[in-house]
Formats: sequence, C-alpha cells, structure tokens
Amino acid sequence: MTMPLQITVLNVPHSAALEARVLKMAEKLEQFHARIMSCRVGIEELRRHRSRGRLFHVRVDLRIPGKELVSNHRHNKDPYLALRDAFDSLRRQLEDVSRVKRGEVKRRTRTGRGERGAQP
Repeated sequence: MTMPLQITVLNVPHSAALEARVLKMAEKLEQFHARIMSCRVGIEELRRHRSRGRLFHVRVDLRIPGKELVSNHRHNKDPYLALRDAFDSLRRQLEDVSRVKRGEVKRRTRTGRGERGAQP
C-alpha cells in the first residue's frame, strides 16, 4: 500500500482485527483510483447504553488530486458494518470520479425555454 493511512479509534478498545480490516479495505480502494494521496479513518463509539445498545460512527476522509471525498456512517452494535458501509460509499464516489475523468459521463446541455416547443 503506497498511500499514507491514519487510523483513529475513540472510545473503542483498540483491536488488531479492526485495524487489519481497515488496512484491507483501504488497499481495495487503490484498485479504483491509482493516485490516492491520503486516507484518514476515524472509528468512534458514540454511546453505550444498557437498553439501547451501542452506536458506532465511522468517518473516512480520502484525498485525491483536486478533490477530498468524505464518507460518514453510523451503525448500531457493530463497528465492522459501519466501516463496510463507509468504504462502500467511498468506492462508489471513486468510481464516479473516475467515470467523469475518463469522459464516460455525458454532460447536459442547457436549452433555453424558446428552443423546446417553440412555434415559428
């Protein structure tokens, strides 16, 4: 992996399995865009309540030349699901950026009101 990766964990016991999952998902993102400059992942437990359960918040900031892509996801009970959803969202954003860059997305042309349905 060539991109710098920063992982921040708040209010969650740090585990090697969680860190390994983040590394694996970040490596997969490099398949969709080759020039990722940095990736910051924040995993936080927002609340721990006896009857309501746990709420996890995952934020991923990804920088590519000319853009910063951000994904925020929350999930009850499982930080791995919030992590998966955040990285899936980033993957879709990277695919969209790549499509636009390759020119596969058509640009809309603005038509004036007089052009459509105008009678001579």
